[in-house]
Amino acid sequence: MAKYRIKLTKDEVSELTSIIKKGSHSTLAYRAAIVLLNCDEGEFCLGKSTHQHISDVMKIGMRTIDRIKQRFVEGGLDCALERAESTRIYEKKVDGDLEAKIVQLCCSEPPKGFARWTCRLVAEKVVELEYVDYLSHVSVHNTLKKTKLSLGKSKVG
Repeated sequence: MAKYRIKLTKDEVSELTSIIKKGSHSTLAYRAAIVLLNCDEGEFCLGKSTHQHISDVMKIGMRTIDRIKQRFVEGGLDCALERAESTRIYEKKVDGDLEAKIVQLCCSEPPKGFARWTCRLVAEKVVELEYVDYLSHVSVHNTLKKTKLSLGKSKVG
């Protein structure tokens, strides 16, 4: 694993010190500021601590310290103080065709034994009819909310 050496400038030290001493900052920024100041090896160093000491005092893992240092070295101070954007790509299950089938199902008669459709019943029926392999009741709710159709106020309720 690569070892990242932190050498802060005078401006960076003063900015990190101000984050710790005053203002309202996110926990992530506060934690990163403490880690960077304690890992500093530059000429404006306020005092160097070992990774183990930082880990014990702050109750964070050694890997967290390494990630903060890596983000600082590779992306700069702003990158180290802010949360990284997610790179995960979410696949949408409910397209226009499935949305139309859900709305059509909600406007039909509810199953025997039920006075009206619920989001869970609709989700189960969509899977039963093999429109999709799995669909949560939350997705059904969001679809109906988007189409401004409410199960509680629809004509079948």
